[in-house]
Amino acid sequence: MSDQTKDQAHGNPFWSPAVAQLQPYVPGEQPKTTARLIKLNTNESPYPPSPRAQAVLKEEGLASHLRLYPDPESTELRETIATQFDLSPEQVFVGNGSDEVLAHAFYSFFKRPQPLLFPDITYSFYPVYCQFYDITPQTLPLREDFSIAVEDYGVDNAGGVILPNPNAPTGRYLPLAEIEKLLQLHPERVVVIDEAYIDFGGESAVALIDRYPNLLVVHTLSKSHALAGLRLGYAMGQAHLIEALNRAKNSFNSYPIDGIAQKVATAAIADQAWLTDNCAKVIATREWTCMQLDDLGFDIVPSTANFILAKPPKLAAEDLFKALRERNIIVRYFNKPRISEYLRISIGTDEEMQALVAACREVL
Repeated sequence: MSDQTKDQAHGNPFWSPAVAQLQPYVPGEQPKTTARLIKLNTNESPYPPSPRAQAVLKEEGLASHLRLYPDPESTELRETIATQFDLSPEQVFVGNGSDEVLAHAFYSFFKRPQPLLFPDITYSFYPVYCQFYDITPQTLPLREDFSIAVEDYGVDNAGGVILPNPNAPTGRYLPLAEIEKLLQLHPERVVVIDEAYIDFGGESAVALIDRYPNLLVVHTLSKSHALAGLRLGYAMGQAHLIEALNRAKNSFNSYPIDGIAQKVATAAIADQAWLTDNCAKVIATREWTCMQLDDLGFDIVPSTANFILAKPPKLAAEDLFKALRERNIIVRYFNKPRISEYLRISIGTDEEMQALVAACREVL
């Protein structure tokens, strides 16, 4: 959109002043066709979802459920999640993708006069939510090695804290001992740990929920469960936090999770053996890719996610991004401070990563 078009749009008399000043989140490129592309830009799973989840979609008579409203409480799904994490169903909230869960969390816990704390390099939806809900953000710089300095979060009179673990787009993991320090810094405010990538090598903070009433942990089925197209996320915390999320949800949309999605998600979460095997394959491919790119001279940030952040040698990141795109390989380039010389590369199949390495070798 040209600047002139933007100015015209912002002057649209039918728009509210609030929507006119929004700067929406921009997702990674989603090509109309991926027939000839190796798509390594949006951290999707390279493998199909659990066979048990796929089997639900083939059940006879499934379509007949569409005439009825779904269970507004997603009871069976919450019970399944609770069982997997040794929680009670009252400690689980589900939403239409983890982005919706996060949106409700921002409204429920962070809409205060005090600033919300999060890293300067992190999930780029956080500042969008702050703008949408009129929340003041306060970003804290990562260290030079892109790790989170927990001691910097001891800000007086903060409205709360949110961070991904592993962080995105860096992939760096914050150990549970550091998460505990963060929770202890703000005992009267909610700390949200966004664990979209935790299954690829980290230890979940869910284990801390019973000890910390200010902890909310958010998960998604888009990454490790290979269900990005389903749009299902969930939060876990003590019951009083879940009650707040339900109050926000039921004031916005009482039926966010359709009946088919509930059944598919329930089957996927119950299939823990498949999850473990799927994540192990991604981790093995990630480590192989890191070794190959390291041999080519890339500077690679340590990752426990299903992607890596890598700085190419001899060539600007944007130039390598374009060269790979010309070879039908899509990765993610962020033209942002501190990471403009890095590429974020999702982990694909072994064959896809071999093609990536070969293309990088050819270009460099």
